[in-house]
Amino acid sequence: MLFCLLSLQAFAKIDTPVHWKFKSTNIAKDQYAVTFTAQIDKGWHLYSQFLKSGGPIPTSFKFDNLPSASLVGKVTEKPAALKGFDQSFGMTIEYHEHEVTFTQLVHTTDPQAHLTGALTFMVCSGQKCLPPSDVSFDIPVSGAVTASGSSSKQLNSQKVTAAVAKPVAAHASAAGDHSLLGIFIAGFIGGLAAFFLPCIYPMVPLTVSFFTKRSGTRAQGIRAAAIYGLSIIAIYVGLGLLITAIFGASALNEAASSASFNLLFFAILLVFAFSFLGAFEITLPSFFVNKMDEKSDSGGWIGLFFMAFTLSLVSFSCTGPLIGTLLVEAVSKGSYLGPALGMFGFSFALALPFTLFAIFPSWLKGLPKSGGWLNSVKVCLGLLELALAFKYLTNVDLAYHWGLISRDLFLVIWIIIFSILALYLLGKIRLSHDSEVSSLSLPRLVLAMVTLIFTLYLVPGLFGAPLKGISGWLPPQSTQQFTMSGNGTGSDTKPSTGHKYAGLFHAPDNIDAFYDYDEGLAYAKKVNKPVLLDFTGWSCTNCRKMEASVWSDPEVLKRLKNDYVLISLYVDDRTGLSESEKYVSKVSAKAIGTIGQKWSDLQETRFDTNAQPFYVVLGPDGQPAAEPRAFDLNVQAYTNFLDKGINAAKKSLIVQNLN
Repeated sequence: MLFCLLSLQAFAKIDTPVHWKFKSTNIAKDQYAVTFTAQIDKGWHLYSQFLKSGGPIPTSFKFDNLPSASLVGKVTEKPAALKGFDQSFGMTIEYHEHEVTFTQLVHTTDPQAHLTGALTFMVCSGQKCLPPSDVSFDIPVSGAVTASGSSSKQLNSQKVTAAVAKPVAAHASAAGDHSLLGIFIAGFIGGLAAFFLPCIYPMVPLTVSFFTKRSGTRAQGIRAAAIYGLSIIAIYVGLGLLITAIFGASALNEAASSASFNLLFFAILLVFAFSFLGAFEITLPSFFVNKMDEKSDSGGWIGLFFMAFTLSLVSFSCTGPLIGTLLVEAVSKGSYLGPALGMFGFSFALALPFTLFAIFPSWLKGLPKSGGWLNSVKVCLGLLELALAFKYLTNVDLAYHWGLISRDLFLVIWIIIFSILALYLLGKIRLSHDSEVSSLSLPRLVLAMVTLIFTLYLVPGLFGAPLKGISGWLPPQSTQQFTMSGNGTGSDTKPSTGHKYAGLFHAPDNIDAFYDYDEGLAYAKKVNKPVLLDFTGWSCTNCRKMEASVWSDPEVLKRLKNDYVLISLYVDDRTGLSESEKYVSKVSAKAIGTIGQKWSDLQETRFDTNAQPFYVVLGPDGQPAAEPRAFDLNVQAYTNFLDKGINAAKKSLIVQNLN
């Protein structure tokens, strides 16, 4: 047994991640600064003095009686503590990494005086916490560096087994990944659609024939086609990167909630839609196209690259509106990777057929012949872009409270557009440059049926139906002018009465919400309820999806109505602040003059993010009670998230009663 114990002791690893150094420095007559410097190993963190009860053990100092000296003020710590949410303790904590110095000022006239006592501290890593420990000290006040040490005597023998995650600021990475994937998929679908446009589809046999005839062997033809396809990808991805470089990452992040950007997007999409419908063509200068065509005659890789460049330029009259629409969508997502990723999806889908047909030329025999159906593809895409354009117009309308497009008017516009699309696919409507449809192909019939189904799905929305499937694209139900209940404001919404900004905003599902941070927080403290801080926006599609798909769940809705104080802060609202409320941001140094700018600045300042939706659960004391959440349609996870705030409020009430 003794041998086993000795063996275990020999191989045991004792963690000593904090090393202390003590020093006293004379800073004025009879006054000294005694410093306690902690050097913290990488991966560990030491807790600050300023922690609330119920969490980890804060660093603290206990000084013995000083018969010939007196303490001046309290112990200070530098640098300032970092802040983050700790999942295990369920609270926001303050901590230090790498190195921190605690300082106590001492006044004495006795050169032989010693400052004695003990300091208590606790350290954690991303995997574990060490038990609270103390370090005794005996420092000659008038001396120089006299001692150093590390944790020696434990305050208690209970082993801490809970793994405490390192506190970090919350980020909406999951939502960001979801948006980027959506941009790539949208780009890929757009590239497939572009392949069937009149200015690209007829060029496929010619291009493939060029590769096969120009190349001496099949392998050379395949290699040339691969280079051609990669060149197309490089050209379009380069365009996406150029957009990011021109606008900058910050401008792209602001675009999603910018009224000016949304109004510009509306105008751009209208131009693209009418171009596809045949009103005019968007073309590039002919001299530029001819110049690229001349360079394509060069041999080797350079010639193939300029062949791809020429295709991009010649087909711009068809692909331009699609590319523009895709870039508008990518920019509106607020991600600086969006334009490049969207262009990668687009170019990959566009280049893939050229490469595959060059590898397998026999597949060309199975392609449908060119004809009037190619123009039908353009018209259908034009009608879809026209419908999409009104989404951006509603964003501006809501942000400035113009009241131009209510939810039911928006639905009327979409019902008309998609009805026309269905009739066009059925051959009942024909534009001047269309060929006559003598018979319907099976794909055309299926598309017409899908369009009719979607159109009929929209109709109940005119009478107040939530239409959860597309709720993120629609104006809020609070803008509904007519419902079956006849209340004129949407059957599931009501304005909050007696609250600041009442009438400007409306919460869904009859939730009595606040729209001012300070007002809502004061009310939560008064009634001892947790707060759901909802950073949202008029133009936030994912916010509407969360409200329609998650907030409407009975369990979630019950908690929001009965157990929470909801504070919804619209970061893109353009209502001006009063002169007394305007200020300059300490983070961005920008002038804050609107409601939206105020709440956006609050989100960036306190939570270090500017993404929406962003949900924070606060206890009645205003401190975070759970890790913040972003866009996630998992109802059970959201319910658990809300329960953490409810439990924090109950604990707070128990503590108040005990006191």
